[in-house]
Amino acid sequence: MTAENAEHAENAEPPGGEPVRVFLVDDHEVVRRGLVDLLDAEPDIEVVGEAGTSAQALARGPALRPDVAVLDVRLPDGDGITVCRELRARMPELVCLVLTSFEDDDALLDAIMAGAAGYVLKEIKGSDLVAAVRTVATGKSMLDPATTARLMSSVRGEKPAASPPDSEAAALAALSPREHEVLDLVGEGLTNRQIGNRLYLSEKTVKNHISRLLAKLGVERRIQAAVLASRPPASGTEHH
Repeated sequence: MTAENAEHAENAEPPGGEPVRVFLVDDHEVVRRGLVDLLDAEPDIEVVGEAGTSAQALARGPALRPDVAVLDVRLPDGDGITVCRELRARMPELVCLVLTSFEDDDALLDAIMAGAAGYVLKEIKGSDLVAAVRTVATGKSMLDPATTARLMSSVRGEKPAASPPDSEAAALAALSPREHEVLDLVGEGLTNRQIGNRLYLSEKTVKNHISRLLAKLGVERRIQAAVLASRPPASGTEHH
């Protein structure tokens, strides 16, 4: 490092603070390499580790104690949203920045419900990504409030044509007591593994329960089921 670069690095260091510790999760090695080069070039940011799968992320992340996790939405053995939720369950102070190639309202909603602080497209400029990491590291959100409110309102208000309120109530009433328990925990944002731990069930059994209750409710995604779980029950439909 030249004297000029050393002076620049010293001046760029955040006053009185350590560099932001970043953990990268992306299944494409070329993408990870690019992100490492981009972020490590900044004197106030340090990449402390990386992973290419959900399993690696959950195994390595907690030990590294990162400040910010940059997570790809699509992973070969899962997804970045679930990794975000599980890492934050173990490290509540962790801030997650979700990175994806697709502008997907469903993924954005899932990210919001998992507690992500930011959601950016991979097409973002390098300088903007660096700025995004710095922004979420200071506790600020990269999620536009207006967009977030619009999406949450649209999901809470959506009623499929085949599922008017009476049909919705009947579908909820058709769930077994165990399926109601699973649905309530889905509504709390728990992962399959966390639901299994809570109810003393295997992850596979939880997945089977969720598949059945989604079919009974006439919805395709667990976020839709979570919205139904969050609505107050109509009279006469409370479960026990």
